[in-house]
Amino acid sequence: MFKKQLLIFSGVMFMLIITLGSCKSKYDKLKASNDNAKKYQEAVKYYNKKDYTKALGLFEDLVPRYRGRDEAQDLFYYYAYTNYRLKDYTSARFHFKTFADTYPSSPRAEECRFIAAYCFYLDSPIYSLDQENTTKAIESLQLFINLYPKSDRVTEASKLIQNLRDKLEQKSYADSKLYLTIGDYQSAVIAFGNTLRDYPDTKYAEEIELLTIQAQYEFAKISYERKQPERFGQAISFADEFIEKYPQSKFLKEANDYKKSSQQGIERANKVLAEASANMKLAQKLAKKDTTNTAQPPSIKDRNNQKIP
Repeated sequence: MFKKQLLIFSGVMFMLIITLGSCKSKYDKLKASNDNAKKYQEAVKYYNKKDYTKALGLFEDLVPRYRGRDEAQDLFYYYAYTNYRLKDYTSARFHFKTFADTYPSSPRAEECRFIAAYCFYLDSPIYSLDQENTTKAIESLQLFINLYPKSDRVTEASKLIQNLRDKLEQKSYADSKLYLTIGDYQSAVIAFGNTLRDYPDTKYAEEIELLTIQAQYEFAKISYERKQPERFGQAISFADEFIEKYPQSKFLKEANDYKKSSQQGIERANKVLAEASANMKLAQKLAKKDTTNTAQPPSIKDRNNQKIP
């Protein structure tokens, strides 16, 4: 009885294996074959039908087999574009660059060099994230312009570079504002200055200069009294420059308000310092505060009460 059941089970499994084998798709059979010419022909057909996933599977098998052969140039070109169509821009830019480096005299070299740079552009993230790919995209596009200054693609490459620079400008502005938001006012002043230096024509210039006044004023306000006259004085200088530069600004009232408050801050600080010169106890209290270690910027919670040197 047991032998009979075993024979039946073996027969069923045999038929199942045969059935599964016969169900193997045409594509799977082609991929497993060694007919490179047929595989290449079908890969191109899949590509032209926009079935890029199947095309990629065949091209990946063919690339090492065609290396060094005359047909390799066309194959590598298709292979790079297949990755591009599948939006694998990291692989695509590598293969386009490899094509341009391997076949510099090819009529397609210029195109591949441009698309390699464009892949960096497509991989450039939103401004709030790390901008390494943005910087690399600018470098790659500028290299393309340098290599092919008479190319029809130079105008487009220049526009892409400007788009990327606008993104870096936006990030610099946003990062500078973040210092102000978290209460690191001294860093905010420096960062705003760096943004204006790096992007002198920035569309955010007027607002940045107003925020610089604000950051310097807040920095002075939480400083020790002995430092306040100088730091409020710097806020006044920033305000005077702003008022002169933007006499019709919508931020003019704010600039004047910070100037007035800074002048009042100097008066208060000088009054305290004058009292300290005649009051030993107060002088000792101020001196003790001056020796306090406050290297870190105040937290958002404490920043209104904490003094920094």
